[in-house]
Amino acid sequence: MARQGNIKISSENMMPIIKKWLYSEKDIFLREIVANASDAITKLKKLISIGEAKEEGAYKIVVTVDEKAGTLTVEDNGIGMTEEEVETYITQIAFSGAADFLEKYEKAGGDGIIGHFGLGFYSAYMVSDDIEIFTKSYKEGAKGVRWESDGESVYTIEECEKETCGTKVVMHISEEEKEFLKEARIRELLEKYCSFMPYEIYLDPKGEEDKPVNTPFPLYLKQPKDCTEEEYKTFYRETFHDYEEPLFQIHLNMEYPFRLKGILYFPKVRKKVELERGKVKLYCDQVYIADNIKEVIPEFLMLLNGVIDCPDIPLNVSRSFLQNDREVQKIAKYITKKVADQLCDLFRGDRERYEACWKDLATFVKFGCIKDDEFYKKVKEIILYKNLAGEYRPLESFFGEEVSPEDAKAGKEPETVDTYIDPHFISYIEYKMPTRVRFLRIDADIAGALKEEGEEDKAVLELFQDALKDKKVTVKTQKLKNSAYPAVINVSEFMRRMSEMNSFYGMEGMEQEVTLVVNTGCEAVCALKDANEEDRRAAVEYIYLLALMNYRPLTPDELSSFTSASIRFMQGSLKKN
Repeated sequence: MARQGNIKISSENMMPIIKKWLYSEKDIFLREIVANASDAITKLKKLISIGEAKEEGAYKIVVTVDEKAGTLTVEDNGIGMTEEEVETYITQIAFSGAADFLEKYEKAGGDGIIGHFGLGFYSAYMVSDDIEIFTKSYKEGAKGVRWESDGESVYTIEECEKETCGTKVVMHISEEEKEFLKEARIRELLEKYCSFMPYEIYLDPKGEEDKPVNTPFPLYLKQPKDCTEEEYKTFYRETFHDYEEPLFQIHLNMEYPFRLKGILYFPKVRKKVELERGKVKLYCDQVYIADNIKEVIPEFLMLLNGVIDCPDIPLNVSRSFLQNDREVQKIAKYITKKVADQLCDLFRGDRERYEACWKDLATFVKFGCIKDDEFYKKVKEIILYKNLAGEYRPLESFFGEEVSPEDAKAGKEPETVDTYIDPHFISYIEYKMPTRVRFLRIDADIAGALKEEGEEDKAVLELFQDALKDKKVTVKTQKLKNSAYPAVINVSEFMRRMSEMNSFYGMEGMEQEVTLVVNTGCEAVCALKDANEEDRRAAVEYIYLLALMNYRPLTPDELSSFTSASIRFMQGSLKKN
């Protein structure tokens, strides 16, 4: 005989719901209901292991979409509930089935329980007008129980026919949430939230050939020594839908002082000019929490792709808790240390492979150094730069002995600086070692390193200053060692770096202080003194644009002027011949 009662909700027991279970995304309800089903099976297996229940068939979770009936159903063959337990764990929201279960069986040991069945269950009302539960306990002689409520203060509970133990939750989806009655949408959510849950999940099964939508035993749960390179690559493709092979991976496996497993992949860099954000998926006991949670995963590691499963992080927890939790901070430090150790091991154990990967690793490693001083201390000896001979050398091998900043006799050695983050990184290195290193672009050092002794040529200086008076350029004359170049651009190193940093952050670049160094040792420059006024002005503009083109890409107007000047010179040369 059916009876009715009032759902017991007080201000005291609503507060935890408001604080921890008020979801920003409605679709997370499916994770909660399926996680409860997984929890129910885990409970039954635990009881079987300690001799309090009997084994019954293969464990699985079945999700069924019935668009005509307007229902979404999740069914498990787990522990089930008696009528009294339904009253306790569903009706009286203040109680948690998992808490009672842990208290009763904590002496027997075993894994933690994910679910807070009463609380997580109510998330389904975000998309449902009405919910029915059909359940039967594993206990001997237990009878089936049906519970129903529209989520308000009234519920109905009665005995029902149910052959096997377990629980079936039937959600009557509300009119405005019909998207959750589409099989494709439910499949998408199961793949997002439940892809690694520990029991097979079937969506609308139709026969024996049906395949589960999840992987109950993902690769990261295996011992690293038991995983093959092909398995790592397959797991990467299937998890991140990226069919370009990663450079290599780091397998995380820790049991003490906290439990943590996972795999981090170093993807190939697709774009040289920007930092591509990766995706590090965070799980708790194989239940998906979120992507790229910066409180757990250091910011620079978010350039990677990976999966991290940490049962010691609560399934539902506020960001403020994560920021202040010492265990979470330890986890972040451990992950950073593990990544640094693996990179160092690769450098020392397989230098050839490390150098082959360096082009793709460079941005990540440099970004990590800037963001995390401890990471820098661990990897500073394996940061590479390429010299002009094309050979990779550790950064520190370019540094000289300790010198004072005023010592002009410090050695100079050219190296290639070609990653987008280098303007920041070289400033960081100068800050870390102010007495050992200073970076200058070769063209910024022209005034000192590439010129010969000699005074300025005033006639040439005035000629160029007059012809370029409308340009924002400072003119100097100097006899350069290389007589082939009529002029070169020299830019303040400080202004160049400021401009590059502004560009990095998407801000407008600062107007740089450009100096045109005219080479009085070049025959073409010397010949200008004997040319007529018109040819002289055209030649000066041509020389200026040629030097500018060697420094940076020309603007459309500058390119047009350069083309016109080139045509004039060709025409003049042909006439003379």
